[in-house]
Amino acid sequence: MGRRKRKPSGDLVDGILLLDKPEGITSNDALQQARKLLGAQKAGHTGSLDPIATGLLPLCFGATTRWSGYFLGSDKRYRATIRLGETTETGDSEGEVVSTRKVSVTEDELQEALQRFRGIYLQVPPMYSAIKVDGQPLYKLARQGKNVEREAREVTVKALDLGVFDGRDVEITLQSSSGFYVRALATDLGETLGTGGHVIALRRLGVASLAVEDSLTLKELAELPDYPDRRARLGRVADALVHLPAIELSTDAAFYLCRGQNVRATNLPKEGNVRLYSSSTGFLGVGVVAEQGTVAPERLASSGSKTG
Repeated sequence: MGRRKRKPSGDLVDGILLLDKPEGITSNDALQQARKLLGAQKAGHTGSLDPIATGLLPLCFGATTRWSGYFLGSDKRYRATIRLGETTETGDSEGEVVSTRKVSVTEDELQEALQRFRGIYLQVPPMYSAIKVDGQPLYKLARQGKNVEREAREVTVKALDLGVFDGRDVEITLQSSSGFYVRALATDLGETLGTGGHVIALRRLGVASLAVEDSLTLKELAELPDYPDRRARLGRVADALVHLPAIELSTDAAFYLCRGQNVRATNLPKEGNVRLYSSSTGFLGVGVVAEQGTVAPERLASSGSKTG
């Protein structure tokens, strides 16, 4: 007989937690600590942060994990500090310094260099990343001393602003598309300036319409007296997806949508995902704009889960 699969511990907790991840632990470590504090059985995060990074890490629990993709693919906002003059093997302060160079950069030269990274451009992902090549994550190959060719990927930087610059350390804030690597930006900026560079501090300020100001730390979560108080801090999917346009359907359209059919709707954007509601049912789920003024169901809310 085969070994009986162990049932996951915890309750069927459902909802989204906006966590302010601390520095020095992985995103999965933060997830597992939060899961235990909530007594939750099933959990997942919506895009990892490096161990040196702090800031917003939305965590999904229970049936809400099915919606994590709508945050994975959304814009992110960061504040980062890049140290010029040193290049590391990882692109951040966790890695060994592999080269040092003199820094003699004016603020005007820095602004000119930053301009190259605004808008749409091709970025080569760092070796220390979770992207897979032939089934192997790049970071595992990097730890084996291997350096494989990576295909450049199109990324978009919608905002990139210079903060404090003391002649060596550069503080920036930015808003980027999904799949953007701030560590790669630090390396590329350093090469553009001829100095080298790496990230020494990184904080994620936002994911889609979610903001770090609305999050809580693991310490704050632990200080709440019991499971009910902690679970009360979980949000609903419908509230977290406000970056998607809201479309209200008639009662008849909602009926047919929930049976898998495309339905007509007004005020649709030209393309992309939308949040769907009906006056009688409330939040229905997420749809995708189809042809001729219709919307197709993509992921529908299940009754009883913390969605609407």
